[in-house]
Amino acid sequence: MTGQPRTGATAPAQGLEPDAAAHATADPGPGTGPGTGRVLVLRALGLGDLLTALPALRAVRRGLPGRRLVLAAPARLADAARATGVVDDLLPTTAPGRAVPRRLDWSGPPPEVAIDLHGNGPPSHLLLDRLRPGRLWAYAHPGTPHLPGPVWRADEHERERWCRLLSWYGLPADPADLRLPAPACPPPAAGAIVLHPGADAAARCWPPERFAAVAAALRARGHRLVITAGAGEGPLAAEVAERAGLPPHAVFGGAADVPFDRLAALVAGARAVVVGDTGLAHLATALGTPSVVLFGPVSPGLWGPPRTARHRVLWHPSPGGGADGAAADPHRPGDAHGERPDERLLRITPDEVLATVHALLATETRGPLVAEPAVS
Repeated sequence: MTGQPRTGATAPAQGLEPDAAAHATADPGPGTGPGTGRVLVLRALGLGDLLTALPALRAVRRGLPGRRLVLAAPARLADAARATGVVDDLLPTTAPGRAVPRRLDWSGPPPEVAIDLHGNGPPSHLLLDRLRPGRLWAYAHPGTPHLPGPVWRADEHERERWCRLLSWYGLPADPADLRLPAPACPPPAAGAIVLHPGADAAARCWPPERFAAVAAALRARGHRLVITAGAGEGPLAAEVAERAGLPPHAVFGGAADVPFDRLAALVAGARAVVVGDTGLAHLATALGTPSVVLFGPVSPGLWGPPRTARHRVLWHPSPGGGADGAAADPHRPGDAHGERPDERLLRITPDEVLATVHALLATETRGPLVAEPAVS
């Protein structure tokens, strides 16, 4: 990852949940103890990235009691960060794509601990190091030899990666500790099947005509359908709805990001979610909603849901690992940020998705989630 110019100035840290520190346990963990300072965690990426880091964030909350946990992330994730129940403040920051922010608008005393959950190299390490934290926890890299840390593994699942980092520094972390509490607000379409055709890169977008074919077939069987859309994805969702013979009000969102509480309520109350490798897939995982997730350029072994009957993954890698055979990276055979649908994604057919959805529904008797206490 490389630092790139910022697209705009950030604002001071925003308070999210004044009582979040109360979720900390009395056990400080090996080599740690109670404190009153601030812990800064860098994870300036998207919704799916935040949710895959939730087990690690919970480990920080448990292992460093008494501190305020500040998350450096895009401002649009403020509501999602609040919903985790472990983040006290959000320090707004962003960068183009998945790059490292150029600077952090940190004020006051240096962080007691700064934790790099963003990347594995000098750009993110040095961004935190410039704040002169008391301790800086990160993966080892030859470009920053003064920082100790475990060895980075390219073949590791994202949830396990950040839990392993914290465990190396003495904070036990469980990759399975990923559930969000159910939203308090009622689901806007209880029992619907949610289809999300968008993603932040064309390489991970299954064609709209195929989503429409699935939606039309499910509609013919009497299922209620909702087509979700993030900011700027309204035309895509509208195309899917129109092709499937659904009314315009079947589209949820599109002009802007759906407020997180409403999106979470929709997913929590859904009968199932059909989605590509994007943030909504991770939200379904975090809420325990049955899902069918379509993978293309990147292996589900790196970003997929837990291996349970509630979550089904479809992926068709090339023999030998990719277009280049055995020489290709078997975990990343395609370009996750490419400008056209990945060839592996295109191997998934509407009939295959329908069969998987039907098999999933046949084994699931789960109703809409009800609100429950937050997990810390």
